[in-house]
Amino acid sequence: MADPSTYRPEQGSIPTQPGVYRFRDSRSRVIYVGKAKNLRARLSSYFQDIAGLHARTATMVTTAASVEWTVVKTEVEALQLEYSWIKEFDPRFNVKYRDDKSYPWLAVTVGEEFPRVMVGRGAKKKGTRYFGPYSHAWAIRETVDQLLRVFPMRSCSNGVFKRSGQIGRPCLLGYIDKCAAPCVGQVTAAEHRAIVEDFCDFMAGHTTAFVKRIEKQMYAASDALDFEKAARLRDDLGALNKALEKQAVVFGDGTDADVIALAEDPLEVAVQIFYVRGGRIRGQRGWVADRVEEGDTADLVEHFLLQLYGGEEGEVIPREILVPALPPDTHTLEQLLGELKGTKVSIRVPQRGDKRSLQETVARNAGQSLVLHKTRRASDLTARNQALEEIQQALGLDEVPLRIECYDISNLQGTEVVASMVVFEDGLARKSEYRRFVIRGVDGQNDVASMHEVITRRFRRLLDERGPELAGATSGEGPMLIDPETGRAKKFVYAPGLVVVDGGAPQVAAAQQALDALGIHDIPVCGLAKRLEEVWLPAEEDPVILPRSSEGLYLLQRIRDEAHRFAITHHRSRRSKTMVESILDDVPGLGEVRRKTLVKHFGSLRKLRAATIEELAVVPGIGPRTAAAIKEAVATEGQAGKTVSVNTATGEIEEH
Repeated sequence: MADPSTYRPEQGSIPTQPGVYRFRDSRSRVIYVGKAKNLRARLSSYFQDIAGLHARTATMVTTAASVEWTVVKTEVEALQLEYSWIKEFDPRFNVKYRDDKSYPWLAVTVGEEFPRVMVGRGAKKKGTRYFGPYSHAWAIRETVDQLLRVFPMRSCSNGVFKRSGQIGRPCLLGYIDKCAAPCVGQVTAAEHRAIVEDFCDFMAGHTTAFVKRIEKQMYAASDALDFEKAARLRDDLGALNKALEKQAVVFGDGTDADVIALAEDPLEVAVQIFYVRGGRIRGQRGWVADRVEEGDTADLVEHFLLQLYGGEEGEVIPREILVPALPPDTHTLEQLLGELKGTKVSIRVPQRGDKRSLQETVARNAGQSLVLHKTRRASDLTARNQALEEIQQALGLDEVPLRIECYDISNLQGTEVVASMVVFEDGLARKSEYRRFVIRGVDGQNDVASMHEVITRRFRRLLDERGPELAGATSGEGPMLIDPETGRAKKFVYAPGLVVVDGGAPQVAAAQQALDALGIHDIPVCGLAKRLEEVWLPAEEDPVILPRSSEGLYLLQRIRDEAHRFAITHHRSRRSKTMVESILDDVPGLGEVRRKTLVKHFGSLRKLRAATIEELAVVPGIGPRTAAAIKEAVATEGQAGKTVSVNTATGEIEEH
C-alpha cells in the first residue's frame, strides 16, 4: 500500500487552470480519471490526512503511485478529455454508468438507393437513421411487421434483394403487399424513397397526419363504392393504431426527452431511462452499476450523462434531459451536449405536471430494479455461503454466524421511540422471527440508551425462556425448546450467532454492555455505520473495513436496511394511530374503548377522514349522533393546518 506523500507534487507545481488528471498505480496503469475547474485545489484535496478522506478515495490514493494532469482552455474541453480518457483507459476506480448490454435499434439505411428497414445492435454507421433503443428486439420486429402493411418498404437483405432482381420475381413480402417490390421495378427509387420518408416520419412521432390521411382516403373510397379499397385502408388504420397503442402518450406537447432516474445505496446504483420521442415512450433501458466513486446524486448524474452521451452522434441526444438532480456544472454540460447535437440541449429537474409524474414512474422502476438485483443476488446459495464465511473471517468469529439478528431504532424528535429486530438465517430473511419493541424507559432522543434497553429486553427474554435447566441448550435441541403450555416453539429461545446494530461505536458499546450485564459473553456484537459502511466491534478503536465488492459487506448492508425498513414501518403505524386517538379525545361520549375500536376498524387517519357518517355509525358502540361528532372532529382537524417535523430516522420532512 503506497503512501500518498511519496508521490505528492511539489507545492506550487500544480496549475490553477481547468484540466483533467490521472492517477496511475505502480505498474503505470491508469486507475482513476477526474476533471477540475482548478487543478491545484482539486488535487490538493487528495493529499490531506487519509483519515479525513472518504473510504473509497482513501483506497484509490493508497493504490496509486503517481499523478499527472493535462491543462485545457475551457471546462467543456475538460469534460470531453475526461470522457475520452475514461473510454480509453477504463480506470478501475471510475464507476461505469453504461451497461455492457447491447440494446437493439430500429435502423433505416437512408444512404442506400433503396433504403432498408432492419433491427440492429452495436455501433452505429453513417448513412443510417436510428430509432430507439428498445428493450426487446422481438417488440421492434412485431411493430415493423404491422407498419409494413401501411409503409411497404424494403426489409430484405442485400442478397435476397439482388437475387429477386436477377430472377425477376419478388420475395414473399412482395406477394403479400408488405413490400412495394422495388427489386423488380414495381415502384421507382423515388417512389420507394417517399414510402421510406413517410415511415421515418411516423417513427419520429408525426403520427396524427398519417392517421387522418388514411381515414380520409377510407371514407372517400367508401363514398365511391370502392369497398375493397376501403376495407384495405381500414385494416391499415387498424395496424397503425395497434402500433401506436404500444407507445403510450406521456407528453401532450410532443416533447423529445430522455427521462432518467437513479436508485442508490452505498455500494450500487440502479439506472433507468425512458426514451420519449414525439411525446410517446419509444424505449426503456435499465441496469445496475457498482458505485466506486464518492459523491452525491448530482455528481452521479454528471458522470452518467457524460458517459451516456459523450460519444454519441447528435441525433441520439434529445433536446431535453430530465434528471433527478442537476449536475454541479449544468451550464458546461449543456454546452458540451449542445455542441455534439448541433442545437440547444436542456438539462433540468421536472417540478410538476406530466413530466414530474413520469420522472416518479421512472424512479419507481429504478427502485424496483435495485430491489430485484439484490433479491437475485441474495438467492444465490454460493454467494450466501461466501458472505457468511467472509463475515466470520473479518470479525474473527469462532464459527459461521448462521443466525444473524439486527436491531434498529426509530423515533420522531424523541417521541414514539420504537425498535425493530430482524432475523436472517443462512443469509435469508426469516420474517416469522421479526419482532417490534416500543421503547418506554428512555426519555427524549437517545439512540444509545434505546439500543441498550432493546438488547436487554430481548436477551433477558432469552434467559427467561431457556431457564436454568436449558442454559446449555443449542438451537438444534428442538424438543427442549418447546413451550409445554402451548406446544409451540418459544419465540426468543434461539441465540443468534451474531448481533448487528445499526450504528457506530456508541451503539455497539451499549449493546455489549447490555449483554455483559446479563452475563452473556458468547454472543458476538458488531455495528454497521451508514456513512462509510464501516463495521465496528466492541472495545476496538478502529473499524473493520470490508472490501466494497465483498459479499459479506453486501449481506450486512442488506440486513441493516431490512431492520431500518421494519422499524420505520412500525413507527409510522404507531404515529398514525396516536394521531387518530388524540383527535378523538374531545369527542363527547367517546371513551378509550370506543377510540381504540375506531382505530382498529379504520386503521389510519386518512381512512377515518374519508369515512361517511353512515360508515362510522356501523362501528360497534358508535351511534348516528356520535358518528356526526366524530366526522366534525376529524374535518376540523384536517382544516386546522399542518405541522411539519423531521423524522430523525429517515431524514425526511413529514407533515401532520
